[in-house]
Amino acid sequence: AMREAVEKYGEEKSVDDAVWESFASGLFYMPGEFDDAEVFKRLRETLERLDAERGTSGNRLFYLSTAPSFFGLISEQLGAAGLAHAEGKGWTRVIVEKPFGHNLESARKLNAELASVFHEDQVYRIDHYLGKETVQNLLVFRFANSIFEPLWNRQYIDHVQITNAEALGVEGRGAYYEEAGVVRDMIQNHVFQVVSLVAMEAPASLSANSVRDEKIKVMQAIRPIPVDRVDEYAVRGQYGPGYVLGDSVPGYRQETGVNPESSTETFAALKLYFDNWRWADVPFYIRSGKRLQKRVTEIAIQFKEVPHRLFNAADVPLEPNVLVIRIQPNEGITLRFGAKLPGQRMRIRWVNMDFRYGSSFGVHTPEAYERLLLDCILGDSTLYARRDMTERGWEIVTPILEAWRQPALAFPNYEAGTWGPQAADDLIARDGRRWRRL
Repeated sequence: AMREAVEKYGEEKSVDDAVWESFASGLFYMPGEFDDAEVFKRLRETLERLDAERGTSGNRLFYLSTAPSFFGLISEQLGAAGLAHAEGKGWTRVIVEKPFGHNLESARKLNAELASVFHEDQVYRIDHYLGKETVQNLLVFRFANSIFEPLWNRQYIDHVQITNAEALGVEGRGAYYEEAGVVRDMIQNHVFQVVSLVAMEAPASLSANSVRDEKIKVMQAIRPIPVDRVDEYAVRGQYGPGYVLGDSVPGYRQETGVNPESSTETFAALKLYFDNWRWADVPFYIRSGKRLQKRVTEIAIQFKEVPHRLFNAADVPLEPNVLVIRIQPNEGITLRFGAKLPGQRMRIRWVNMDFRYGSSFGVHTPEAYERLLLDCILGDSTLYARRDMTERGWEIVTPILEAWRQPALAFPNYEAGTWGPQAADDLIARDGRRWRRL
């Protein structure tokens, strides 16, 4: 069954017998209950035997792919069994998956439970978005190219748009989504990680803590949203029945496991401001949702218009320059600028300079989890979320979640297969701007 799964879901659809036999000899299965101390005692005995047989030097990586409610119990059992800290030159690390809590209070509780057993440098909070090549490339794009970083500020940038759109619905996860919603599921973690990379200052080095220090600094600069003014900064939506890519799909309230009168949001749009020198008065518009027109995640940096319009004829509409960083699909970067059309008249055509990972490098791009798991084995936590970052994300969205405890009377308020509710367009239109057409 294991080999069938590898061949079905892996890159290699046919695995060499000798390679598989070598790999399979290192696979072991041990059933047991999380609250059974004897299970963890047997686990330690098995690992010690494998250390001796396979020369693994006491190096252990525990991957807690469980509900967060079990993190504390499993950590406690690992500690009691003597498995939380390596002896000699070995290492012990633990990976935990999102959601990192349900709110600020629960996130702090989870972090405290982990910290009672493990040191912070042993804990790796995995976020697969940080393993995507284009997300990692943000650091290189910004800090290895002198032509962009001098423009990366309030003097030249009008606003930033970050879109995370999914064509899929909840896909059988209705019960989970009822407890989460898009703010908890996507914005508080994935999207905020992207925001921090776009807005952060240059780190002193590429060490894990140097990069993560700058990320938390800029997230701490996000202006708090007053609970009584959430409507000025945030919009929620829920999809109804509609058509996605030509197929008829049900509304969220008709999904399995969903309350037929649910007020859970499947779409959210936010407006954020940073109270710092680089980004003062530059709004960051964020939107994320399910059952939208298509699957796309991108960052759009819209620059300010030129201060004096030389080319302002009625038939020459001037548009601002836009830098688009596409995270998925078709990872790449596009810069839009104006160029003169050939001919006697002064006419402008908007054209793109394109970079695509697939066409430029022509090599297999590692899956996000491939990169992240290898980084953990190597002890590099740069692309993992630190404790303070997870808690800061919850601090930012807490006023929104509190305001949205009140039932949404107008739900559902957007058809599946559209770009979300009208209120999201109104949010950005009040500032004289509009969402990009995707």
